[in-house]
Amino acid sequence: MATNKKQDIGLEQVRQIAPYVGGRPISEVARQFGLDESKIVKLASNENPLGIPQSAKDAMLAILHDLGRYPDSNGYELKLALSKKNQVPEDWITLGNGSNDILELATRSVAQSGDEIIFSKHAFAVYPLATQAVGAKAIEVDAMPEDLGHDLDAMIKAITDKTKLIFVANPNNPTGSFLTGAQIEAFLAKVPEHIVVVLDEAYNEYLKPDQQYDAIAMARHYPNLIVSRSFSKAYGLAGLRLGYAVSQAAITDLMNRIRQPFNVNSLAQAAAIAALQDLEFLAEGARINALGYTQLTQAFTQMKLHFLPSAGNFILVKVGDDDGAGVRINTELLQRGVIVRPVGNYGLPQWLRISIGLPEENAAFIQALQQALAA
Repeated sequence: MATNKKQDIGLEQVRQIAPYVGGRPISEVARQFGLDESKIVKLASNENPLGIPQSAKDAMLAILHDLGRYPDSNGYELKLALSKKNQVPEDWITLGNGSNDILELATRSVAQSGDEIIFSKHAFAVYPLATQAVGAKAIEVDAMPEDLGHDLDAMIKAITDKTKLIFVANPNNPTGSFLTGAQIEAFLAKVPEHIVVVLDEAYNEYLKPDQQYDAIAMARHYPNLIVSRSFSKAYGLAGLRLGYAVSQAAITDLMNRIRQPFNVNSLAQAAAIAALQDLEFLAEGARINALGYTQLTQAFTQMKLHFLPSAGNFILVKVGDDDGAGVRINTELLQRGVIVRPVGNYGLPQWLRISIGLPEENAAFIQALQQALAA
């Protein structure tokens, strides 16, 4: 018998999730402000300004004839390439539809309603979303005041008997803050072995030589560690959505049990295998990023704007002292055909995150920012 009583559909924990919002597409901004798409500069989504490597394009063209068939669900050839690169067994590798997929697989594998998941304030927005999706309780630890990065000691103190998972991003998005290998090693040694730690290294390839450390060696030593990496940034494959995790076989087995079949398409697998071997492209990307970092930070210094040192391919810059500053300056930039990332959803309403682009893109942004601040 039907009743007139209104009932909400779906789980309360799902209704409370604020959907992830990515950087605004160029076409959308062009429509809204009546701009020419070809003249818009997008520095919002930490994409590689060099685009997709030619080696990856060639690899995708070579398999077009076979796209009528399902991809290899187990990603054998790609796992083999990743196994050789990282010197780990193939059954230590999980493939994901972007590293977001890896983060969610890790969460679903070990946590449920009533459990607790620890992450830092001002860390990647997917951590609280994945936590909410499984009904777990988010334990957000205050960030370090000087660089808004992870306070690892405070994260250790936040552990309770309900803790199942800890997220650590290095470098951290959106702050760009960096933890040394020694700091991470000391942290892992203090985490109880039944608690899983996800070391999110989406920007790992942008680390300078003196910053680099061996996270894979840590995964060999700590069976509760998952190292998550991405092909979206340094490898230039953001549109193909591909990430992967390295962890010991027991955790890898859990994630693969709930991984969606065929979660990595054939084009992405072929492109990634080629990109892994394209060391020249990676080197050029690192060179462009270093030049752009200098170009942007020198401009911020000249404009007397406070910015945070960054180990990634983006910079966080403060554009005002009031909580409306980020939105206000972002709107001014959009009207001038420049797309950056406001970070009010990260608790940073006075700041903007700027992806490092090509020299001419950076220059266009700098000019637009000067005009926006004057306005």
